Amino acid sequence: MGSYADEENGNGLPNSPPNNSIFRYNSPLVQVCLIGLVCFCCPGMFNALSGMGGGGQVDHTASNNANTALYTAFAIFGILGGGIYNILGPKKTLFVGCSTYILYAGSFLYYNHHKHQAFVVVAGGLLGVGAGLLWAAQGAIMTSYPPHDRKGTYISMFWSIFNMGGVIGGLIPFVSNYNRTTAASVNDGTYIGFMVFMVIGTFLSLAILHPSKVIRNDGSSCTNIKYSSVSVELIQILKLFGNWKMLLMVPASWASNFFYTYQFNNVNGVLFNLRTRGLNNVFYWGAQMIGSVLIGFIMDYSFKSRKARGLVGIIVVGLLSTAIWGGGFAKQLTYSHDDVPNHIVLLDFKDGSKFAGPFVLYFSYGLLDAMFQSMVYWVIGALADDSEVLSRYTGFYKGIQSAGGAVAWQVDSHNVPFINQLIANWALTTISFPLLVALVVLAVKDDNKDEEGATKEVAITSNRDISTTVDYPNKE
Repeated sequence: MGSYADEENGNGLPNSPPNNSIFRYNSPLVQVCLIGLVCFCCPGMFNALSGMGGGGQVDHTASNNANTALYTAFAIFGILGGGIYNILGPKKTLFVGCSTYILYAGSFLYYNHHKHQAFVVVAGGLLGVGAGLLWAAQGAIMTSYPPHDRKGTYISMFWSIFNMGGVIGGLIPFVSNYNRTTAASVNDGTYIGFMVFMVIGTFLSLAILHPSKVIRNDGSSCTNIKYSSVSVELIQILKLFGNWKMLLMVPASWASNFFYTYQFNNVNGVLFNLRTRGLNNVFYWGAQMIGSVLIGFIMDYSFKSRKARGLVGIIVVGLLSTAIWGGGFAKQLTYSHDDVPNHIVLLDFKDGSKFAGPFVLYFSYGLLDAMFQSMVYWVIGALADDSEVLSRYTGFYKGIQSAGGAVAWQVDSHNVPFINQLIANWALTTISFPLLVALVVLAVKDDNKDEEGATKEVAITSNRDISTTVDYPNKE
């Protein structure tokens, strides 16, 4: 297996950082901000594109089929992504992952002119591969780089930067389609604008350092392993399916992308006209920034005990979830799938009180999404501190999450009643909370030193069982 000795001094002792500035290039803060900017440009723009409903198309069929291919591939490569990240390192993993976002946006530009689904669906499948790689790398960086007592703060900081991409991305279709109030697909300039940002994010990913080179202010490295091997990663990934901690997270993982289809297609895509959908997404992703900051504060500062902070955070999100889905249920009773073709008058942001209620509901869905996912990431980050272990945990989370997304897009494609989709989303999120409570009670420790030592011992033992202590060549 790779060297367990420190890269700088060769004796297995922690590095001493060159200085204590949090703004040095190899500090966790700078690296988390960089991955936030990468996600601002790529997944952030993808979120803005998806948030318009149907990928900006009047007919949602091509988008739904593309998203099914996307999330099916994502489910596989999300789980494998953590292992791939441990083998290739962040630069190669992120660069390949980001490049697939450009192709996906370009496929809708093509579809605007030719109306052929095949390219869009294939691009969606390739994006699923790339997204699995990107999000496994992102999860490992976001959960392992920060100090253990500030993971909620760093997660909220990442989430804010990332979702600013959705805010800016929402402005692109709002501005470029401002004068188009009737039902229509977005114009070419919208897709080109998304692609420009995605290209920038792809090259920005090359600035991310390997975790062995990122040094916290206490001198500790984010991992003692420089590079892993295929055999190690396959065995460790297979073990996740029997890991009780991961099994307790399955409902939360499944739910956390399952609700996007309903919210984007059947709330924003059904109730509002084209320009207003873009404006709504500005506020949807803006609400995510607010939600991530709120839950980050609770998870890091509400109580001295880390376990207590986790429990309070889960309870707060659970209560908010009940209130917001309850409001969504009340609104959903006022329209159905059969009303869409002829009877729904699309709302415009200038419609005053008629617009206000549905807008607040959609805004609240964004708030809940950020709080729910940030809470789950915090729980994952509390289970270990080493990047190698957390890359697998977050990869498993994203893989199950994407499997849920793949099913959700097909559920909508088969015209399942809106009310049934809402109830399924509400039930899935509700089931998640008691299981996450059990996970925090049983697995989250307040004494980080014991936990960290156990994590490293497990990693070292498992790797020694599989291979010898041979240094892998530096690949980045």
